[in-house]
Amino acid sequence: MDPSINIGPAHWAYLTGVLVIVVTMAFRANVVVPSIIATIAVAFAWSGSLVTGVGSVFSASMAAARELFNIFLIIALMTALLNSLKALGADIRMVKPFRAVMKNGHAAYFILALVTYLISLFFWPTPAVPLVAAVLLPAAIAGGLPPIAGAMAIALAGQGMALSSDYVIGVAPGISAKAAGGISAALVGERALLLSWVVGLIALALSYIKIRKLVVPGSSALLERWELKPVGLDSQIEGAGPFDKAEIARGTAHDNDLGTNAEIEAELRKTKNLQSASKLFALVTPVAFVLVILVMISPKFISGAPDLKGGDAAMLIGGVAALLMIWASTAAVGFRKMLDVAADHLTDGFVFAFKAMGSVLPIAGFFFIGSAETAGSILGIPPGGHVPNLLFELVQAGQHLIPDSQLLVSFGVLIMGMITGIDGSGFSGLPLTGTLAGALAPTSGMEVATLAALGQMGAVWTGGGTLIAWSSLIAVAGFARVNVLELARALLLPVLTGLAVATVVAVMLWGH
Repeated sequence: MDPSINIGPAHWAYLTGVLVIVVTMAFRANVVVPSIIATIAVAFAWSGSLVTGVGSVFSASMAAARELFNIFLIIALMTALLNSLKALGADIRMVKPFRAVMKNGHAAYFILALVTYLISLFFWPTPAVPLVAAVLLPAAIAGGLPPIAGAMAIALAGQGMALSSDYVIGVAPGISAKAAGGISAALVGERALLLSWVVGLIALALSYIKIRKLVVPGSSALLERWELKPVGLDSQIEGAGPFDKAEIARGTAHDNDLGTNAEIEAELRKTKNLQSASKLFALVTPVAFVLVILVMISPKFISGAPDLKGGDAAMLIGGVAALLMIWASTAAVGFRKMLDVAADHLTDGFVFAFKAMGSVLPIAGFFFIGSAETAGSILGIPPGGHVPNLLFELVQAGQHLIPDSQLLVSFGVLIMGMITGIDGSGFSGLPLTGTLAGALAPTSGMEVATLAALGQMGAVWTGGGTLIAWSSLIAVAGFARVNVLELARALLLPVLTGLAVATVVAVMLWGH
């Protein structure tokens, strides 16, 4: 241990807290309570004040909320937009054209993956799974694709490729970047996007090689046999998110029974108008977000194009989502009712955002106490006072124990991410992997953004819904009517191979 680094009780408390959280994750338990207790212990060990220790529970979560609220906001706005599109039926209309090109099981496999990836990239896999399962999966099975193959394509493309990069919404890169010391979330997102393609394309290819001999000639009997299979997972799927079929039905249901002829005619006109609006928004929504993506990447190809840095890209995406939501709500219910309906959509969006990400705040608060960027406000240190950098100082003290190999360090961060994903939540480990990336990058010679992206790959591919049977992979298996343990076993080798290759690629491209 480096004697020049003064390691005190707060450092040991922080290290113990990290180890307890990792072990808790490995046992598939929630880490919110251990994070709160560890935060109190570190703050008390640093300050010697019990008041500061207890108060750190609030100040740490508050610091995390300040750093991450833009993430909650973008989730809320995108969810509000999706719910407004459901009221028009535009979400289903967007994917229906792909059914026509599902000529056989081989084509269906790749179309399922492509459509799931695109929807998940813009709206997360939560709505993608029931939507693709309801509209495209039956056509794929009738075309000769085995249900297990359809489930593999959906899980790899949505909960693997799209969620691990989270390039458009930017939740995962934002958390990783903040935890790594406030580096560019856009840079982490770009690294994660490329790595997610490497992992995903390899995993999809290996999975296709595994199942291609199981593809049979298309037949309606295949679909009938599949529909007779019991799902068996309804109770586990229920409550997975606000994007189930019952939600779609409620969004298009009539408030009152129709009575007079005039009311019937008015309803028919309304239905015709809704169909026209549904077609319009099925086209406008993807075009709008494609244009946003083009604006985001334009500085790389066009000199003088506006360079969206930091939260600017999320700001643009959120603004476009809000305007589309208002427009779609107006088309669905008229201007007067839109004022209430749009507000309800936004409220539902915030409810979902806090359900999905609320538990991340106390977890992130603990790891933020280990960074000099955020520890000051948590510990109540006045401006100009000495702010500890607990994790970085621990790494410096133990630098002689760290392998002098960028490849080993990169695999170490990846494996740590995978361990944090064992609890079945792909995002809860991102504060840890981001913090580790910020601490290990200077000693290893790797870029902070690259290590943060690798940790993100390990955490999300594992816990997001491809390797762990008790994650949201349950929903994929349930909709596809396959055994979730069988699905997890089928995905294991392709995903692990993809992650290993992606780590080597990261060192080759961005190692020094």
